[in-house]
Amino acid sequence: MNEDLEQKKSSELNEEITPIGRGFFASAALFFLEVIKVVVLAAITIIAVRTFLFKPFVVEGQSMEPNYFEKEYLLIDELSYHLRAPERGEVVVLRAPVIKQEYYLKRVLGLPGEKIKIESGKVIVFNDEFPQGKVVEENYLDQSTSGSTTVQLGPDEYFVMGDNRGESYDSRKFGPISKNSIIGRTWIRGFPFNRVTLFHAPTYNL
Repeated sequence: MNEDLEQKKSSELNEEITPIGRGFFASAALFFLEVIKVVVLAAITIIAVRTFLFKPFVVEGQSMEPNYFEKEYLLIDELSYHLRAPERGEVVVLRAPVIKQEYYLKRVLGLPGEKIKIESGKVIVFNDEFPQGKVVEENYLDQSTSGSTTVQLGPDEYFVMGDNRGESYDSRKFGPISKNSIIGRTWIRGFPFNRVTLFHAPTYNL
C-alpha cells in the first residue's frame, strides 16, 4: 500500500513539473498570426473605403445653415458621381475655385445646359421642359436668395449655392463649377448624435 502511495505522489509530481511543449508555442504563434492577418485586412479595408468610397468631412462656417452647422461630422460619398451625374438639390463637397487646398459645402441648384436666373429673391431655372422659366421652391430655406444674376451653364457645369443665402460665397460670386471639381455628395451626418441623418436630395417642383 505504501508503494502504491509513493508511486501516486511521484506521478502527480511529474505532472506538475512537465515542461510546456513546443505544441503550445506553435498554437500561440498561429493564433497571433491570425490576429495580425485580421488587423492587416481591416486596415486595408478601412484605407480602401476612405480612399475610394467615403471620406470624413467637418463642416466649417455658417454658409449651409440652418441645415448644416459648424463642427458637424459628415461622411461624403465619393463613389456615386463616378457612376452618375449630380442631381439638383444634392449637397456636395467641392474644391474651392480659387484656393484649391480648401473645400466648400454647397447645394446643387443648376444642372448642365440650363440657364439660372436670380431675381427678386428667387431662383429661376430655364431648361427644355421650362423654356419660359420655373421658380424653384426651396422649402428647406429660412430666407430668400439675395443678389441678381443670370448664368448660362455649359455641358459640364453646375450652379451651386449655400443654404444660408445671405452669408454664402457661391456660384453667384465665383460662377459655375465643373463636375471634376466635385469631390462627392453628403451621405451621412454622424455627429452630433442627436442630428444623425441619412441624406437624400429634396423633391422639387421641376
